[in-house]
Amino acid sequence: MLKSRGYLAFIVGLCLTAATCQIVLTAQQHQIRSNFERDAEKVVRDTENRLQTYFDMLLALKGVYALDDSMDRQRFQRFVNQLQLDQRYPGFQAIQFVRRVPDQRLQEFSANVRKEGYPAFTVHPASSQQPHYVIEYSEPLKGNEAAFGLDLAALPQHLHALELGRDSGEIVATERITLVQDSSGEPGFVARAPVYRNGAELKTPAQREAALVGFVAIVFKVNTLMREVIDPAMLAHLHVRIHDRGYRQDAAPLAASERTLMYDSRSQSSLAAAGAPVLEELAVQMPLSVGMRQWQVALEGYAGSRYTRAPWPVVLIGIAGVIISALIAALLVSTRRMTVARHGLEYSLAELERQKHKVEQARADLAALTETLKQAQTNLLTSEKMASLGALVAGVAHELNTPIGNSLLTASALSDMVRELEHKLATDGGLKRSALEAHMQDARKACDIMNSSLTRAADLITSFKQVAVDQASGQRRRFKLDEVVHDTLATYAAQLRRSACNVRVDLPAGVEFDSYPGSLSQVLSNLIGNALLHGFDGRDCGGISIEGWQDSADAVTLRFTDDGVGMSPGTLRKIFDPFFTTKLGQGGSGLGMNIVYNIVTGVLRGTIQVESLAGQGTTVTLVLPLQLPPEEQPLPAA
Repeated sequence: MLKSRGYLAFIVGLCLTAATCQIVLTAQQHQIRSNFERDAEKVVRDTENRLQTYFDMLLALKGVYALDDSMDRQRFQRFVNQLQLDQRYPGFQAIQFVRRVPDQRLQEFSANVRKEGYPAFTVHPASSQQPHYVIEYSEPLKGNEAAFGLDLAALPQHLHALELGRDSGEIVATERITLVQDSSGEPGFVARAPVYRNGAELKTPAQREAALVGFVAIVFKVNTLMREVIDPAMLAHLHVRIHDRGYRQDAAPLAASERTLMYDSRSQSSLAAAGAPVLEELAVQMPLSVGMRQWQVALEGYAGSRYTRAPWPVVLIGIAGVIISALIAALLVSTRRMTVARHGLEYSLAELERQKHKVEQARADLAALTETLKQAQTNLLTSEKMASLGALVAGVAHELNTPIGNSLLTASALSDMVRELEHKLATDGGLKRSALEAHMQDARKACDIMNSSLTRAADLITSFKQVAVDQASGQRRRFKLDEVVHDTLATYAAQLRRSACNVRVDLPAGVEFDSYPGSLSQVLSNLIGNALLHGFDGRDCGGISIEGWQDSADAVTLRFTDDGVGMSPGTLRKIFDPFFTTKLGQGGSGLGMNIVYNIVTGVLRGTIQVESLAGQGTTVTLVLPLQLPPEEQPLPAA
């Protein structure tokens, strides 16, 4: 039973594979047809566009005659040369002006042309047809000498086109002709536009005939024209034939024959697939309107790389279909084995569920431990922050001791001087002027000393109060960068002095932030503390540089540099890791630079970069925005 199902599945798979191959073959054929039609439309469209360009040139030349119908040979030559058609749009034989000459003025016309420098000029062939239509100007003249002076009235195929253009006022093309200046016998044609006398009425054919001056014309050899239109590589895949079907107003179109054949690509392209079979299903005929004549463009596709189906997709699909069908059949045959395997799988799934329960229990325990660690980290960060604030308090207290002690000592000395003055006044009954002046001088010095000391103490208290309030409150406000740096350095004056540390500050004045001054002060405090604890360890003195500049309208770069012992590459890689310190048990908590990183990137929304080499100091570069976004809440610094 199982084998029967396998065979049935294999047969059904083969049927589906055959159907898929047929669909692919049909799609390929449709794609080939689409490619052929697109190529054919491009050939016809390019031919039409190129002819329209030439006809537009004829209309432009006709417009020049509309301004002045007495244009001489030199002006005609200059105009044609300025068009540069032989460079921009090659493919034509010549541009001409055909003069309408009444029979009674023919001799006078010929004499005038000879006077212009053409003594051998003659009107040919001799004709009694009136009026005469003589080619007067031809550019370029070289290679077209045989057409110079040609009387088109003597040539019926030309005369019919001239009369049709004269009466209609439109551009008219001739039927297939052989150009008199072409000895090869290639097919050609001429397109002409009538030129009328300025100011004449042109409403009726009779009025147009009376006002006709001549024609502007462009001469083509069809093979030369099509070489400029069709990509030579395309002719290896397409067979193009063009037949002239006659004028639009003709009662019946001309039958296609050798006499009406204007162009055949087989005889023109060296790339054409000689002897290659033509694909009957790839054939199309398209009309093309050329100067009141109807051309029919017949295109056929050659069997070749461009229009041939690729066999590989079908072969691959067939092979893949056979393989898949065989696999499905084998799968059905092995169903019983899969049933046994399913029971084993169910047992394995039950065991996996038990292991999963144990893993989830372990994950819950790990989550509880992680939460405990996070709480411990938060407590450590708070302790670090309070320790930093305590260090500020201790430093300020030590710094205040000197000015307040000086003030107290000076006040005691001044009190002693006053008591001594009172004693002298009581015992001596009066004071000498010199004694009073000496007392006043000493009192003044004492007052100056107390004023200076108390002012110093007041400045320290103000700086400490601002730093302490900012760090404790974490409030956002507007502040100036140099003031915050000055206040922070003031709180570390005692520690810096004890370490013989020279501080250089180079900050632009008046740079104002809208941010968190307390957070910035804490960053500077941690950097100063790191420099004193780590950078200058084992050294008698050191130097710190704080520089800043405004990179753009909305950001400032702040660079903190010390000339301390620097760091090794291994230490530099771990500098922002929490609980990493090289002074464990010696005053380092391992959280200072982690707090700095979190404050700079989270609260101040800036960036931080640390550069250091062992023995060459450390540079910390901060890029801080001048203003945080409106209603911005600081990210947690931990």
